[in-house]
Amino acid sequence: MAYLNFATLQGSPIVTPDDVTAVPRTRTGLSALEWQVVAIAQHDRLSSLEKPGKLATALTMIFGGQRPNPELADSRLEALRRLAVLAWHKGYTVPRAAIRAFHEAGFTTEQYETLLASISRGRAALNQGNRA
Repeated sequence: MAYLNFATLQGSPIVTPDDVTAVPRTRTGLSALEWQVVAIAQHDRLSSLEKPGKLATALTMIFGGQRPNPELADSRLEALRRLAVLAWHKGYTVPRAAIRAFHEAGFTTEQYETLLASISRGRAALNQGNRA
């Protein structure tokens, strides 16, 4: 039986590939926190971008419970999350309104291109059954 010492990993953030790790945010890169938002967005559904409809609201009132609110409190990070969710699901076919909101939140075109290239590599790895 083998023993693995996990104590050294305690409190560590998610693991990212070396080519996307950015300690300080650069003009073309994203910060470590922003990359974490991108990683979390991978598991969000497209429905997380929409407000609950009338039927969902009625069912919630009848059966109780609440749908968790996936929106982030920081508007800049929320614009990043929304674009990342769309990119994870649709690839490069992101609506112009989402790109505009991304730029209005203060992100650059270079950061947009870096983000989509990274997500594209992640999507390709998932389609091949690999996790990069």
